[in-house]
Amino acid sequence: MALAGRHDAPEPPDFGILKRLARDQLVYLLEQQHDVDKLYKVETRPGPGASDQFCFLVRPRVRTMRFIADIVNADKMSGRSRKYKIIFSPQKFYACEMVLEEEGVFGDVTCDEWSFYLLPLDEDIISMELPEFFRDYFLEGDHRWINPIARALQLLNSLYGPFGKTYGIGRCAKMSYELWRDLEEENESEGQGRKPEIGHVFLTDRDMDYVTALCSQVVYEGIVDDTFRIKCGSVDFGPDVTSSDKSIKVLLNSQDKVFSQIRNEHFSSVFGLLSQKSRNLQAQYDRRRGMDIKQMKDFVSQELKGLKQEHRLLSLHIGACEFIMKKKTKQDFQETIKAEHSLLEGFDIRESTSFIEEHIDRQVSPIESLRLMCLLSITENGLIPKDYRSLKTQYLQSYGPEHLLTFHNLKRIGLLTEQSAGETLTAVESKVSKLVTDRAAGKITDAFNSLARKSNFRAISKKLGLIPRLDGEYDLKMPRDMAYVFGGAYMPLSCKIIEQVLERRGWQGLEEVVRLLNGNEFSASDSTVEDNPAWESQRVVLAVFLGGCTFSEIAALRFLGKERGCKFIFLTTAITNSARMMEAMIEAKA
Repeated sequence: MALAGRHDAPEPPDFGILKRLARDQLVYLLEQQHDVDKLYKVETRPGPGASDQFCFLVRPRVRTMRFIADIVNADKMSGRSRKYKIIFSPQKFYACEMVLEEEGVFGDVTCDEWSFYLLPLDEDIISMELPEFFRDYFLEGDHRWINPIARALQLLNSLYGPFGKTYGIGRCAKMSYELWRDLEEENESEGQGRKPEIGHVFLTDRDMDYVTALCSQVVYEGIVDDTFRIKCGSVDFGPDVTSSDKSIKVLLNSQDKVFSQIRNEHFSSVFGLLSQKSRNLQAQYDRRRGMDIKQMKDFVSQELKGLKQEHRLLSLHIGACEFIMKKKTKQDFQETIKAEHSLLEGFDIRESTSFIEEHIDRQVSPIESLRLMCLLSITENGLIPKDYRSLKTQYLQSYGPEHLLTFHNLKRIGLLTEQSAGETLTAVESKVSKLVTDRAAGKITDAFNSLARKSNFRAISKKLGLIPRLDGEYDLKMPRDMAYVFGGAYMPLSCKIIEQVLERRGWQGLEEVVRLLNGNEFSASDSTVEDNPAWESQRVVLAVFLGGCTFSEIAALRFLGKERGCKFIFLTTAITNSARMMEAMIEAKA
């Protein structure tokens, strides 16, 4: 698909069917349990009610199994008899059954599965809501989530396929694609004969581009996520935003007329847009003054409710902007952005290192300090030993020695490394092979890939032109490329790769970039799909992010689609940002 300058973007597929399929299956499972009296979060222990049965709808997590086992064992101790059913979503794992058996409750529970792989968050975003995927796969080398990813692709292919061309890069992307194709061969009849609604699929691993995820987000949706944490497409705005004593949960999607206009804008442009929106709303209210009785009746019945809703949302977004401004001013946000831009461009590295040291010494934030250290490491292809030891020592002194394991994790995953020969992957494989079988060693050593991997960010950046050459000041109100999502300083690597591959219809001419990214690229075509540029589906691209996708990347590809007359839709294991990535390295695994 050559990305031409067509501006009439096609309509995306309707994801409503995904919601209906998931709902119908869940209703079927719950109907087997008869009436549901009360709903509790799993973390909240149910009260001693009169119910004779408990139904747990959970992710297949070890710590959740232990929690359920505690409830069952507590009932046993008190002599209470109940029925227990566990519904795993998207599927049950053997490890969970083993925990139940170890806790002595396996015979007391029955298990079922809810194949809920995909959650549509918006008209162009689907999430698998698997935040643990990043740590499980990239740090621990755990392959258990590959099957749900492949089955999610199979579901999309059966509903909206067949897909014309598939591209990808990364070890996880390649494994997911290969398993998906195996599943397709087993179910050849599904999706055959359907008119394709998605022309191109691009799969990418998160570790192909850590830099983008580590940068501070400055588009509105991204900065709201960094500040308030968007969860499953909604956000909780507290009293500081609502100007009341209550918090309000707000759904953030294209149905919000205010949010849809500002979500992809650089934060510096948002206040102006909200001000214009306020004037437009006031003008619509003022129209009432010259109305007769019939016109007033029509206005009240058809428009007033919508205007009041828009006014409420406008007030909330203005309150959110004011809160963000106050918080970022306190955190020296502009200085942080300046340091980030210096690291991306490769200038004033010593000055940026001093800024990070000061950040650590002032104990501004353990997460923020880690993020900046990781960004320094990746952009510089690892820290020189002297700087690594110095920053590590200062961090441990400021935030506590318990973070020694955090540094171990960051080094293992390739986020914070030294510029030294160190222990090679071959040596690690040698040690592992003495402990486990060759087959198991092969799986475990996937987690150690980063020890031998270099980020090569500078070379890749130069090759792809990720740092725009500016003639004067970058116009953020009228952006000219995807770099606007980072204030014109940097074009997201992941998005640039997608753009280049789609333009070239493959990896031809990108051999050097692929080598610097450590390979594992692939491309394939479905022979049953005619390559007809006139078809709407040929201008619909499914971008699959394995390990998480940021709102900055989503905004960048939306911009690219608008410029080139195509439509990007997004499938991700979870929405991520720099804080979530750092927390995944810090949190103890259950």
